[in-house]
Amino acid sequence: MPIAHISDATKSGLYFITPTVSNWYYVFDRYDRWQILADSLKFLQANRGLEIHGFVFMLNHLHLIVQAPDVTACIRDFKRHTALQIRNSLEQYEPRVADLFRDDSGQFHLWKTDNQPKLIENSKFYLQKLNYIYNNPVRKGYVDQPQHWKWSSANPNCPIKTTGQL
Repeated sequence: MPIAHISDATKSGLYFITPTVSNWYYVFDRYDRWQILADSLKFLQANRGLEIHGFVFMLNHLHLIVQAPDVTACIRDFKRHTALQIRNSLEQYEPRVADLFRDDSGQFHLWKTDNQPKLIENSKFYLQKLNYIYNNPVRKGYVDQPQHWKWSSANPNCPIKTTGQL
């Protein structure tokens, strides 16, 4: 990715974001829940101007390098939609696990409220975060090579298309 493109992107806000499941519970690795995440991101790409520069889905969190006309609204809507879809999946297949996400009043909370956003202001930080994303499944021992993890922008056959590759 050309350095000039990174500089242009930061004017509209290029962010490294980490949405994380409450209490770090593993919920994405079964019942097509990774597909729920992917479909939601693809919808935001097609309809809300979300540009994904890099991403990885893990068992209980995801890392994104994204920009959009309104990144905050995109991530809010992503979390709202995926929480509903995953709640439905949990209630259908794993009702006891669904109960772990309910507070004392019965409200369901899949996601932590903080996305840990970091503004990407230069190419060095961009490349550091992109390498972190790519190598996350390797560090966890899920795969030997970054490109072998299906749910990562390091995989050229991943179903989510990204803006700009290195």
